[in-house]
Amino acid sequence: MLKIAILSGSSRPDSQSSKVAAYLQQQLQQRGEQVCVLDLAVTPLPLWPAGPAEHWPAMQAQLAEADALVVIAPEWHGMACPAVKNFFLYASKAELAHKPALLVGVSSGVGGAYPISELRASGYKNCRLCYLPEHLIIRQVEQVLNAGAALEGSDQRIRARIDYALDILCQYGGALAPVRANISFANPDFANGM
Repeated sequence: MLKIAILSGSSRPDSQSSKVAAYLQQQLQQRGEQVCVLDLAVTPLPLWPAGPAEHWPAMQAQLAEADALVVIAPEWHGMACPAVKNFFLYASKAELAHKPALLVGVSSGVGGAYPISELRASGYKNCRLCYLPEHLIIRQVEQVLNAGAALEGSDQRIRARIDYALDILCQYGGALAPVRANISFANPDFANGM
């Protein structure tokens, strides 16, 4: 059994990102995985380095125990939302280095790709997170992944794609565990990424 952390990156209460996180949690639990959801709307982190982050120690412990991560990044005006970017100022290699991560873009329209691109470019540098070559984009999010709704074309397709991507994440989670165990983080000369 793997331990998987899901980061719901929206700072809005009852967001569509939270709905997506709940669906992914359910799918992973059905596979027998242990899952925790870190919802930045419920447990916000203050802007770095504004002051003490009361929720960070609990998040930090859950991330350190996780074998893999899912990063749900809603698209706000063509960018990853500020809460997700701020999260990566807190998270370091101690919690995330050499762990696989599945990126999930969320859009109320037909977008959702820009947060994926932005996080692939800058959301791994100092924490050394390993983004999978596979990612998900949940477009028209209000119309899909709704509990009790009749499954139609786009909803069926995204659910099948989610299952496929989660399987890949779990395979990487198991495969990278021995890699992490054999890498030393003790060298202070290379504390940050290039």
